[in-house]
Amino acid sequence: MPDARFLVVFDADSTLIRNEVIELIADEAGRGAEVAAATEAAMRGEVDFATSLRSRVEALAGVPVSAFERVRSRIEPTPGVRELIEAIHARGGVAAVVSGGFHEILDTVAPDLGIDVWRANRLAVAGGILTGVVDGPIVDAEGKAAALREWAGANGVPIARTIAIGDGANDLRMMAAAGLGIAFNAKPAVRAQADVVIGPIDLAEVIPLLP
Repeated sequence: MPDARFLVVFDADSTLIRNEVIELIADEAGRGAEVAAATEAAMRGEVDFATSLRSRVEALAGVPVSAFERVRSRIEPTPGVRELIEAIHARGGVAAVVSGGFHEILDTVAPDLGIDVWRANRLAVAGGILTGVVDGPIVDAEGKAAALREWAGANGVPIARTIAIGDGANDLRMMAAAGLGIAFNAKPAVRAQADVVIGPIDLAEVIPLLP
């Protein structure tokens, strides 16, 4: 298989999709508002992401795995996402997602949108019920940057031909590692450090920036 021409790595929540998945799952436990406030603080960079994620996942304890179907039905792909992914593929690029969210949802959403490769956290389950802990190492800011470098290498793409798109503080290392870091619908701290800022909630705005 020939090397790809370039690589685009998306954040998932509030970037690839309009939702914050952990908030949708927390709604199933009746704790959506509480988890939403904690997510907002983490995305602004006010608290350590891994610590915040662990505490938010604790709030999910007791949610049945069967609730994932309801959560998936509430997912809204970001406007322009399908057009952008089609353009990436048409130009010989790879579309990837690395998320501080969860494989349990992304494993359905990513292939539906045409994503080539993705990585996220996993939720521990016992007896069909969430236990309230993360299963395995947490995908944090450094994990996102590492995924970008790993996928670039695997696809023969020079780092200079990588693009990272994100909205929250945990995307900053990935955006800094990429050849081009794009702040999309992003928090002020992220907009301040990005190479490019896209305001409209339309991922098709990225198409003119593709190599």
